[in-house]
Order: sequence, then C-alpha cells, then structure tokens
Amino acid sequence: MEFSMMDLAPALAEIFLLAAVCIILVADLFISDQHRHLTYWATQITLVMTALIAAGGAGSEPVYAFSGLFVGDAFSSILKVGVCLSVAAGLVYSRAYLGPRGMYRGEYFVLALFATLGMLVMVSANHFLTLYLGLELLSLSLYAMVALARDSARSTEAAMKYFVLGALASGMLLYGMSMIYGATASLEIGDVIAAVQSGQSNTTILKFGLVFVVAGIGFKLGAVPFHMWVPDVYHGAPTAVTLLIGTAPKLAAFAFVARLLVEALGAEELVVEWRQMLVLLSVASLILGNVVAIAQTNLKRMLAYSTISHMGFLLLGVLSGTAQGYGAAMFYVSAYVIMALGAFGMILLMSRDGYEAEELEDLKGLNQRHPWYAFIMLVMMFSMAGVPPTVGFWAKLSVLQAVVSIGYVWLAVLAVLMSLIGAFYYLRVVKLMYFDEAPQREPIEAGMDSRMLLSVNGIAVLALGVVPGALLATCERAITLSLRIAS
Repeated sequence: MEFSMMDLAPALAEIFLLAAVCIILVADLFISDQHRHLTYWATQITLVMTALIAAGGAGSEPVYAFSGLFVGDAFSSILKVGVCLSVAAGLVYSRAYLGPRGMYRGEYFVLALFATLGMLVMVSANHFLTLYLGLELLSLSLYAMVALARDSARSTEAAMKYFVLGALASGMLLYGMSMIYGATASLEIGDVIAAVQSGQSNTTILKFGLVFVVAGIGFKLGAVPFHMWVPDVYHGAPTAVTLLIGTAPKLAAFAFVARLLVEALGAEELVVEWRQMLVLLSVASLILGNVVAIAQTNLKRMLAYSTISHMGFLLLGVLSGTAQGYGAAMFYVSAYVIMALGAFGMILLMSRDGYEAEELEDLKGLNQRHPWYAFIMLVMMFSMAGVPPTVGFWAKLSVLQAVVSIGYVWLAVLAVLMSLIGAFYYLRVVKLMYFDEAPQREPIEAGMDSRMLLSVNGIAVLALGVVPGALLATCERAITLSLRIAS
C-alpha cells in the first residue's frame, strides 16, 4: 500500500482526536479527583476542535486516502460535526449526574472519546474492513461504558447482554462481508460497485451475503427482530451512558447503512432485494416499537421502544432507493438525535444524588415545579410524535414523501397509523406534567451549562420545525455530492 503525506488530509480530524485521547489518558493519571474538571474540559475542547477540523474538510468532491481505505467528503464532514457536537452536549448534560455516582473519572471521558473516534472512522470508511474497525472501536467502548457502574447489578447485566448480542451481530456482519468478498473479489466499496454493475460478481453468493449484512445492520440500528438489546441496555445502563448510546451512534449507524447498502450494494438489481428486507424490518419496528411502548412505566424503556419505532421510520427513507429518500433519512436521523438529546437530558437534569428520575411518575406536576423545563419536555414529546411546528413533523413528512414517490402508499399509510398510536404515549407524558399533582415540590437544581444547553436544545427543535429547509437541503446536497448512487 502506497502512502503519502496527502493521505493525512482527509483524516486530520481522526488523527487529532486520537492524539488528544492519548494525551488525556496519560495526563489524567496525574490529576486528583478534586481537579477532575480539567479532564472534562480537555475532553470538551478536544470534541469542539475535532468538529471544527471536520467542518473545514468539507469539499465538493470526495477525496480518497490510504489507497482507497478512507474517504473525505461533504457527507462525512456533516456527520462528523454532528457526532462530535452531540457527544459534547451529552457530556454537558451528564456532568452533574456522574459525580455523585462515582463515574466522574478519566475512564469515562476517554471511553467517550474512543467511541467518538470509532464513529468518525465509520463515517469516512471506504472499505469494509475500515467500516468494521470503526464499528468495533465504537462497540467495545460502549460495552465498557455500560458496565462502568461496577457495583450495579443492573448495569453489569445490561453490559453482558449488549456484549453477547453485539458479538453475534458482528459475526453475522463479518460472515456477510466475507460472502460479498467471495462474490466480488474485493472489499473496497468502489470495486464492489464496479464488480456488481459489470455483471462479474456471483449473484447467488452476493444475495446470501446481503442477508447477513442486513441482519448486522438491523442489530446496530435496533430494528425488529434484532431489537432485543435496546430496552434492557437503555434501562440497565447509567442514564448518562444511555444518552450517549441513544444519540451520536445513530448518526454513525446511518453512515454505516449508506456506505454498505446505498453505495456498495446500491445496484438496481440489489436494491430490489434489500428493499424487501427493509420493508419487513421497518414494518415490524413501527408496529412493535409503538405498541409495546404504551405498556411501559419506565421512561427510559419507553424511549427505548420509541427509538425502535424511529429506526423503522429511518429505514423507510433508505428503502426508497432514491437520492430524495436518502436525504430524507439523513434529515430524519439528524432531527432524532436533537430530540433524543433533549429528552434524555431532561431525565439527567431531574436526577440527583441517590435518586434516578426515570419513571413516568417522576414527571408528575413538572409544570408546577418548573414551567420552562415542562415546556421543553413538551416540545421534545411533540416533536417525537410528529406534531407541527416541530422538526419531528417535517422529518416524518419528508420520509413519507419519499416512500410515496416509489409507489409504496400502503407503507406510508401504515407509518401514519403507527404514528397516531405513538402519539398516545408521548401525550401521556405531557398529561402527567401538566394535569397531575406534583408529589414533591422541591426546586430542580441544575448547573448553568445544563440549563442553557437544554434551552438551546428545545429552541432548536422549534426553530428547525419553523424553517426546516436549510437542514433538509444540506442533507440532500451532501447525499448527492458524496454518495455513489446507482441511477
């Protein structure tokens, strides 16, 4: 493999992040617990600097590096900025939560940065091995973070389930990739595309490999029937880790889907094959996610099943097989991350030393205790339900338009019906906040940074709902400029 200094340009964000993680890891050894805020601020500065470097690398044309293993393009730059900023926001929300629980340590911040590095590698991967390397770096970091509360049996159990099921999913993904390699004689995305379109690939083996790849993707997204880990991990993990799992990795997972299905396996004859599988996954996710969420009394488990239903919507955009649909899916996952940050941020804000505010009952009378927090949570719930004028409404509408454009009207109708069912459990949260009596009246204490970020988060959901055009156009432009979409 030939190497030149020009290869480093598309990967500057990853190189900077890796160097910073190594420095923070060593420096933290010499920092006492009383000065742990230094590690926190070093982590935040690293994430912001990485986002700025990634934003500066957005060009109109893709740039390939490391002999085709890595690519820098507008698509990857936008997602990298989103990943870094969502992880940084998650750490702001988590700061007050981690201290009383003994998790405000260098290990937590270093693992969060390694997970971020894994996501950035996934986003810019142009080779199946690079994709898998980023995926495993992300997954191993998250396994460790879930188990970081070592004295909690619930967290340890969640980590074990996550690890075992994640290993099975990785095995299926690797097996699928090996079959694709056998069919096309290459693992580089560009060569796989060329082999499929020229008719030089073994179609039978390719289709078998496709089944295993879609199964692995289904697990990483948490789509039914590969969703088993989602409710248990969301519930069992410390809420700060749940926030991290439920936000930034969704952006990386979308990039994973885009690189594998849209680019490598996006030939017309293969789109017909994986579209059928994604229809089944999306329908099952929409039905099970929304129906089972109704029965949940734990807020984190409710949001877990809500996530499953949202991933069903995301798959609707992807299965359309059009640039419009891929742009709508990217817009949807971006909007979902913003909404999930606000919802989990509210849970963290209400939690305090020795008390986890994760039951629906804990939201009773929130409007009486703090009207502004209640309003922000209302905005998040309305947006997740798809109520205008929030960004969630436009996200769902854009996906439904893409589905209707390919003639799947019945699928769009089903998605709307499932959204109506989903509105019930979101509105139930609003009812508890505004119409029930508060069992306790003590004020909700929070740091200035958390309060400001939560306010910005809520305003962003409303602002993007009023003027969604800029974000949607940015997503569609990134898809058109960067991804090799078969016509």
